[in-house]
Amino acid sequence: MMALPMIQMLLFLQDTLAAADSLNQATSPQHMSLLQMMVSGGVIMIPIALCSIIAIYVIAERWRFLSNSNLDSDQFLHTIRDMLENGEVRAAERYCEDVGKPLARILESGIRRLGRPLMDIEDTIKNTGKKETYKLEERMDWLATVAGVAPMLGFLGTVTGMIQAFQQIQTFQGNVNPSVLAGGIWEALLTTAFGLLVGIVAYGFYNYLLKKINRMVFDLENASTEFLELLQTPSSKKQAVSR
Repeated sequence: MMALPMIQMLLFLQDTLAAADSLNQATSPQHMSLLQMMVSGGVIMIPIALCSIIAIYVIAERWRFLSNSNLDSDQFLHTIRDMLENGEVRAAERYCEDVGKPLARILESGIRRLGRPLMDIEDTIKNTGKKETYKLEERMDWLATVAGVAPMLGFLGTVTGMIQAFQQIQTFQGNVNPSVLAGGIWEALLTTAFGLLVGIVAYGFYNYLLKKINRMVFDLENASTEFLELLQTPSSKKQAVSR
């Protein structure tokens, strides 16, 4: 009769240990979701998350803007050259307006001043080119800032987390469960991991987008030079004067 209660007690303890083990597995780092890990990182994870949102926005916005600004400069210049050589100045202006891309706006500003001194046309093209370059580089400083600030925020979160962990050791005079202390340390290291991840991604896309911008600016400068050389040919001079 005594054996039955003992067996029931053993079965109860077995079920309790199994439930505790499943609970520990559910809350262990291996079974935590990304959101749970971010919450475990503490308050510093909030600015890191904001940095990631800013980086995603700038990357998507600049990628779309640069893709829409891309233009085959050789084909565009060839079309403009044919129109000007045929005396179709108004048609060239309308064509630039319809294209509506940085190179088209730059050349449109020059076409509108045909008939004026070449120096005046060149200055106008340069000023318009500076404006278009500024538009291409807009918000890139945001991405550079995120690439530098996000890792620093991660280190800050880790330092504050380590300070709290050592405060616990001092409070309990060293009588701290190693598992609890280890849990506090890995939670503190989460901010560094997330901060480095955001910073690396932001820095990589910053360099990639900057390379595309520099290439596009080079194409704009080269096409503008070819356009000015086009205006100096005899046929173009005649069309400019006759306008």
